Amino acid sequence: MRRPEFAIVIAVIAVSFSSIFIKWGYEENLEPLAIAFYRLLFTTLLLLPFALFMQGTELKAIGGKRLGVLAVIGFVLSLHFSLWISSLELTSVASSVLLVTVHPILVGSVSHFFMKDRLTKFNFIGITVAIFGMIILTFEDFEGVGALTGTRALGDLLAFAAGICAGVYILGGRKMRRNLPVITYAFLVYLFCTIFLLIGCLVTGTALAPLSTNAWILLVVMALVPGILGHTLYNWSLKHVTATVVSVSLLGEPIGSSLLALILLGEELTGFVLIGGAFILIGILMTSMKKKRKRKKRHKYASASD
Repeated sequence: MRRPEFAIVIAVIAVSFSSIFIKWGYEENLEPLAIAFYRLLFTTLLLLPFALFMQGTELKAIGGKRLGVLAVIGFVLSLHFSLWISSLELTSVASSVLLVTVHPILVGSVSHFFMKDRLTKFNFIGITVAIFGMIILTFEDFEGVGALTGTRALGDLLAFAAGICAGVYILGGRKMRRNLPVITYAFLVYLFCTIFLLIGCLVTGTALAPLSTNAWILLVVMALVPGILGHTLYNWSLKHVTATVVSVSLLGEPIGSSLLALILLGEELTGFVLIGGAFILIGILMTSMKKKRKRKKRHKYASASD
């Protein structure tokens, strides 16, 4: 894991399975908040031994101020999961995962003006191309919108709101990961997220038991694949690349998830999905290739000075 680009590729593949597992969870009569709670609970438990035995010193050294910031990030993450998982109950995988990746607009703008992660014109064009692809991909979902209750339009709105939360989460992680090891950061954020999700389940009366054997297996797999191999690797990469690169790379999830939905769920890939997905892929490449060339250029100068 010395190359952050490799970690991001693995993370994209892992999170692409997330929506598929959630759709299967609905077939097992799982409720949205229950899926979110158990996924984060199991992810936190998987990280617990590593946090205690490998980075126990860092955990003890965290002060109240930083703990408060991590709690806020955990709360935002709980909102993200609650909104996004709920959207998948109402709309298609392609529409949901595309709208939840709206955060490059927020992340790119805030990072450029407030976090010194300067964007070039090439980066801005790449993000614009990716956003244009999202508009094409989700165009059909906004046709003939009537009452919002229980419709695909409501699912789209929930996914859009989840994307805003994802942007805030990425920005917060970019700042905190500069001074915290990935295990310490991820464990505490996931722990706070789990607590907030449990509160949400209790307040809304969400049923947490009994669950079928298949449901328990799905929840554990969600924690292992999208949780550990997906989001945790993203958290690791935030220290080594800009938040905008990570955010735009997340646009690979709609492509992977849409293909998996076609193969495993039988969801149709329309022309809008194929054309929009192509624009999204181009936007990802334009952003990441530009950053990669800049990094190589710096290495060249460093070698010459040696």
